[in-house]
Amino acid sequence: MSQIIIRPIVTEKMTAQGEKENRYGFEVAKDSNKVQIKQAVEKEYNVTVTGVRTMIVRGKTRTRYTKTNILRGHTSSFKKAIVTVKTGEAIDLYSSI
Repeated sequence: MSQIIIRPIVTEKMTAQGEKENRYGFEVAKDSNKVQIKQAVEKEYNVTVTGVRTMIVRGKTRTRYTKTNILRGHTSSFKKAIVTVKTGEAIDLYSSI
């Protein structure tokens, strides 16, 4: 994959949006913008992108109880992009698995 697209987000919610509304989710580089994301998806998957929505997903706080201690930490935050593809086109995310 490119430097912009880190990995596709494959969840039940994103799969349903992909089937109904032609929307696909990707984890992208934090310093990327919408134009760069659009160009990277069009180049990688050979589709026409009609819209890009981005958001920063904040990391969650995690607590783990062990025999001797309570360990506290958090997961990393990341940037997520929801990409809308032209009607009639689709991205096959499962071909690379």
